[in-house]
Amino acid sequence: MALLQFGDEGARRIERVYATPDVVRQREQVLELLQPAVGEEILDVGSGPGFLLRSIAEAVGPAGSARGLEPSAAMNAMAQARCADVAWVGLDEGNAEALPYSAASFDAVVSTQVYEYVADVLGALVEVRRVLRPGGRVVVLDTDWDSVVWHATDRERHRRVMAAWEEHLVDARLPRTLPGLLERAGFRVVERRLIPVFNPVYDEDTYSAGTIDTIGAFVTGRHGLTDDDVARWAADLRSRGTDYLFSLNRYCFVATATGEPP
Repeated sequence: MALLQFGDEGARRIERVYATPDVVRQREQVLELLQPAVGEEILDVGSGPGFLLRSIAEAVGPAGSARGLEPSAAMNAMAQARCADVAWVGLDEGNAEALPYSAASFDAVVSTQVYEYVADVLGALVEVRRVLRPGGRVVVLDTDWDSVVWHATDRERHRRVMAAWEEHLVDARLPRTLPGLLERAGFRVVERRLIPVFNPVYDEDTYSAGTIDTIGAFVTGRHGLTDDDVARWAADLRSRGTDYLFSLNRYCFVATATGEPP
């Protein structure tokens, strides 16, 4: 397992994908579930290029605060630029397993596409419980990568690409165990929502099209995949036009803090 590293080029690729209508719709649903209120203090764990963080800040207003925690300096630089005119946004460099905040610091915590990269998810969720105030809430979204449907001509080559891609994750099927982990960390799960990504035709301005290069850069040299193998895989997908089809399921859980932190 080798995690993705987000230097400047990788961060720009992710920023472009996060600006697609697919991910914009995902953020809208996450915000609907988070329900940020004026005056609240909210933490975004894995805040990336700052799109969600900016929306949270606009919702809580200057009476509240929006804090972003992100291990990538390149991502933090993007988020800082995106939120530069919002004085009540703060950004820190760090990871989900050791939150650099005092106990009972936040009204809510949100994290999207983060815990599938974390080795000790239970410990990370206990950390979330620690920094939440009594009755606080958490919204967590992650992907089950078994849910991917992607039309490719060479199925064996595509299988190797996707198997190699899973090596960038700690747990490619985390949503299956997330509710139980949240309960063990001191939460009660109050809502579950499926958020699908569906691209029925090839379009550059979609999540799947934007992810092809990220996958290709990671899998080259893994599972025997050569530069030529990956180039042919990508060219095949991009040539499909209206014969293209991609779908992926993401799972979002809303939980409230109960009792004392474990």
